[in-house]
Amino acid sequence: MVKKVLTGAFFGLMTLAVSSQVFAQADVIQKRQELMKSNGAAAKAIKAAVEAKDFATVETKAKDISGNAEKIVSAFPKDSTTGKTKAKPEIWEKQDTFAKNAKNLGKAANELATAAKAGNDADVGVKVKALGEACNTCHKEFRAEKYSE
Repeated sequence: MVKKVLTGAFFGLMTLAVSSQVFAQADVIQKRQELMKSNGAAAKAIKAAVEAKDFATVETKAKDISGNAEKIVSAFPKDSTTGKTKAKPEIWEKQDTFAKNAKNLGKAANELATAAKAGNDADVGVKVKALGEACNTCHKEFRAEKYSE
């Protein structure tokens, strides 16, 4: 009887430990997806603001992306490779390149914010293109088309 109780308790604790790890990983993935969706929303707002020549919004949203760029690498810890995610394994295999891409994104966003603050329409156009290229460079190498499960 005691053996059955101890066995049941052991399996209960193991189930709890495994399920807490699964939930923790899902939380990490959800947070990084929110971070990336925030970047997507900011990029969309930048596009609309450029068309409206609303350089104050361009500057603000570019700064938002720059701040997010600083968080990107930490949003992909080594233990977050499975679950509903579009992150390719290359993120963890080529961490130096991934980190460099995040840094380039931040730099491009800062340069766009500076151009927008100056109100230089031509320079803003060039910097918006550079920001898009920084996003696309990383997505091509490190983001899958479909979610993994």
